[in-house]
Amino acid sequence: MEDITVSELKERIEKGEKFVFVDVREEWEYEEDNLGAENIPLGELPDRLGELEAHKNEEIIVHCRSGARSGNAKKFMEGKGFTKVRNVLGGIMAYRQL
Repeated sequence: MEDITVSELKERIEKGEKFVFVDVREEWEYEEDNLGAENIPLGELPDRLGELEAHKNEEIIVHCRSGARSGNAKKFMEGKGFTKVRNVLGGIMAYRQL
């Protein structure tokens, strides 16, 4: 599935849209600054994938600091059968520059 831009994400958050939103940064990064996503650090994702199992065929938006870790999370999740995972291009750094 196509990735998502920070502009599109911001617009959807501002509209109050409901979607599965996952932040794969470390807990300390999440505590410093977050967008309201569920925090599942990339290193914990394999063990916590069951938490997302009910959303396997729904859109899941993943983000991190710059887009690299969330890109890896997207590939991992797609390999586990998740069909609509979207990575936030540029991550929270790009989002905060809007």
